[in-house]
Amino acid sequence: MEYRLLGRSGMSVPVLTMGTGTFNEGGKFSAWGSTGVEAATKIVDICLDAGVCMFDSADAYSDGESETILGKAIAGRRNRVLISTKAAQRVGDGPNDVGTSRIHLVATVEASLKRLGVDAIDLFQIHCFDAMTPVEETMRALDDLVRAGKIRYIGCSNYSGWQVLKSLWAADRLGLTPFVAHQAHYSLLSREFEWELMSLALSEGIGTVVWSPLAQGRLTGKIGRNRPAPEVSRVAQQGGDMMFDNVMPKEQFYSLVDALEAVAAESGRSVSQVALNWVLHRPSVSTIIIGARNEEQLRDNLGVLEFRLTGDQVERLDNASARVPAYPYWHQLQVYSERNPFPVKLL
Repeated sequence: MEYRLLGRSGMSVPVLTMGTGTFNEGGKFSAWGSTGVEAATKIVDICLDAGVCMFDSADAYSDGESETILGKAIAGRRNRVLISTKAAQRVGDGPNDVGTSRIHLVATVEASLKRLGVDAIDLFQIHCFDAMTPVEETMRALDDLVRAGKIRYIGCSNYSGWQVLKSLWAADRLGLTPFVAHQAHYSLLSREFEWELMSLALSEGIGTVVWSPLAQGRLTGKIGRNRPAPEVSRVAQQGGDMMFDNVMPKEQFYSLVDALEAVAAESGRSVSQVALNWVLHRPSVSTIIIGARNEEQLRDNLGVLEFRLTGDQVERLDNASARVPAYPYWHQLQVYSERNPFPVKLL
């Protein structure tokens, strides 16, 4: 297992993190998978044997059931695992059961600690930006929780660039604990992260924690030309083409899958492993979150650690997935590229 520092923090994390959104007993996240305590414990066993010691959850996953099952699965081996979880999405009917106010963050951290059965959370992330709470209040509350020993490092998730910077500026101005991680959506199918957030991460020392590196199962090789999503797949259960055309035109998606299959064939690897390998070695990435409905999928994902794509293979995948970025990024590329280089090739 390879370990990388999480941003500018001193904490080393495995390059693969196990996502626990599938940990539930048939709750509202069951389209992702339904993994009970026994199966979850087996997954934790396999992960730890492979060096995957970080597990990611959220209070909103199946109304906290994901955290509860994870807590039972790691019982008795807290010293071997790193726990990452998130909060800010609505988790109740009350007016303060959502967001990043002090009253909600303190309550949700205490609830997560209880469900997980631990004394501290290693990485606590704000799941989404709360425009109604001053960032100073959010950062002070997080800093207090760090000083109280309830959480160790903090990060954000799904933030815009200005939202990350505003939070960092508030922490710096007030002498508070800063974000060291950004859990962000990034894959060959969705490369918008590269337009601004990647440069921000490199500039400010933010470690990227990648969620959905397989684009919710679209980059596993099960979907392609004349191959619709299997009925049992997460894609089919969540509406098939939902969010599809907004991310990449179908014809380009099929061409991308063709390129993935060609690289997989010449490498002797699965399509999933190739797609994961591409993300794993991108700038700013500290760790990528993998998920699995079963042991077979998990072991296949772990195979990403056994090889590295060649420069030619990376370029072919880059070209197959490239899209013209939104304004002002296309203009910056055309006019200011000499003085303001992008960390990766976008066009």
